[in-house]
Amino acid sequence: MAADHNYTEASIKTLSALEHIRLRPGMYIGRLGNGAHAEDGIYVLLKETIDNCIDEYTMGFGKRVEVHLAERTVCVRDYGRGIPLGKLIDCVSVINTGAKYDSKTFQKSVGLNGVGQKAVNALAHSYRAQSVREGQCKLVEFERGKLVKEHKVQASDERNGTYIEFTPDEQLFGANFAFRREYIEEMLWNYAYLNRGLTLNFNGKNYKSEGGLKDLLTKKLTGETLYPIAHLEAEDIEIALTHGGHYGEEYYSFVNGQHTTMGGTHLAAFREGLVGTVRNFFGKQYDAADIRQSVVAAVSVRVQEPVFESQTKTKLGSTDMGPKGPTIRSFITSFMQQHLDNWLHRNPEAAETLRKKIEASERERKELSGIRNLAKERAKKANLHNKKLRDCRVHLDGKDKRAEESTLFIVEGDSAAGSLTACRDVQTQAVFALKGKPLNTFGLTKKVIYENEEFHLLQSALNLEDGIDGLRYNNVVIATDADVDGMHIRLLLISFFVKFFPELLTNGHVSVLETPLFRVRNKKKTIYCYSEAEKQSALHQLGKAAEITRFKGLGEVSPGEFKDFIGMGIRLEPVSLKHVTDTDDLLGFYMGKNTPHRQNFIIENLRVEKDLIEA
Repeated sequence: MAADHNYTEASIKTLSALEHIRLRPGMYIGRLGNGAHAEDGIYVLLKETIDNCIDEYTMGFGKRVEVHLAERTVCVRDYGRGIPLGKLIDCVSVINTGAKYDSKTFQKSVGLNGVGQKAVNALAHSYRAQSVREGQCKLVEFERGKLVKEHKVQASDERNGTYIEFTPDEQLFGANFAFRREYIEEMLWNYAYLNRGLTLNFNGKNYKSEGGLKDLLTKKLTGETLYPIAHLEAEDIEIALTHGGHYGEEYYSFVNGQHTTMGGTHLAAFREGLVGTVRNFFGKQYDAADIRQSVVAAVSVRVQEPVFESQTKTKLGSTDMGPKGPTIRSFITSFMQQHLDNWLHRNPEAAETLRKKIEASERERKELSGIRNLAKERAKKANLHNKKLRDCRVHLDGKDKRAEESTLFIVEGDSAAGSLTACRDVQTQAVFALKGKPLNTFGLTKKVIYENEEFHLLQSALNLEDGIDGLRYNNVVIATDADVDGMHIRLLLISFFVKFFPELLTNGHVSVLETPLFRVRNKKKTIYCYSEAEKQSALHQLGKAAEITRFKGLGEVSPGEFKDFIGMGIRLEPVSLKHVTDTDDLLGFYMGKNTPHRQNFIIENLRVEKDLIEA
């Protein structure tokens, strides 16, 4: 190998903290994104700001947090103690500065590293921080992390607390980034459930909970429960759980008020504790999968000096409750053995319903075992995996730093698969090709997955047979044509996921790829348009003489063009169950028999292309 003669002392660089945050934002906020996904960076910036307010509330200071959004600017005001005025600049701009290194000041805080608010400042186009303490206030202003104005300390008759205002930097988040109010509302509800007595106000609307995690579970449920919610509490732990009629397991886990969307040691301990307690209560060694089938649970713990697996704090890595405390595993399993066991004894009807549910799951699992083996043999003999799946190299179940970028595109037909495969990132993007319209799974049991070759291969590609823990791709993207057939395939696939793998949707893994409907170009510039309005805007920009191409399907788009739609500028529309109260009713209406009710709905909402253009 030839030596690199350019590698000299000049090649070695030392970045300031500000430069490092802006150059490598992923280390601090996970991903950038444009706001289309609930875990995009702009929401992490808001979360980091509100976390500081929650820490104040947890320590007994301030019972109200006000959040205001105006276009792209967010303002957050708490009524805690306020940042000490002399340290205001340091606390919002100097990395590794904060009060949370002192465990006496913040016993069980989520932000312990002195990084969060500095990242907000560094990644914001404009940033203002004001602190009010004991009749005095101070205001400082920054641009892209650099101090531009430090106001003198002044007298103030405002209540104590801290005010933060920031606008994310479009140089980093893109010219089209935008906050989605539903994601902010979801965040605020979680804060309310986990901090009973706290009022959060967002643009004039209050968010407050008295029932804690029981309220959270009630709001999250998308179908009937088999028995009333078990709500269990003690110092540093709160759990709510029940079972439904759906497939899979559904969890909402939190540490010190932080939503740990990737789970961690506390969730693993809860799942173990649930299985052990149920086995002991019934005196039978039920299979763990049968006990957890259809469970819906929320778990919240408070840990001293928590260790997360990344700065975005989505997965707990701690093994102990604190420096001198018990292990998280023993703490949670002991709590379950005592409190859940007591609850089952006090609620014999619920216990009997749970027993019947477990035994029904056991019977179904045994019935499926023979079919499952036949399906595996059939797939192995036909070697169909290679024809259906063009795999990538990095997967979610691996340790690669790009694991969260792993994506499976589900496309219709070989033509679209060919275009996408030719220009994808082979490291993180895989392609699964459907051969036509998949089966409508409404009203069918899990048996269909093994009897239907296509669904079995899709399940195998995703590695979901034994639950979501083995999921191979963080993003499952439905990429179908923007026509009637394409929309129908989307519905069939979404119905399949809602029916058998709802946790894919509740955990935010499923999206629909938005592809351009038009290409408008002249000799100097090409603009891809995703709507009629964007097409008209492009014509206004390029002139009425510009050439317009209408894309009818993904197969028509050349690999060279497709690369633009699945790279940095990818547009994804997340598929969510947040506003669904009963998935059975939803699927029954859209995917069941063609009832007069649905026919009337279609007639009343029918729009022709002329109406859409005029609108």
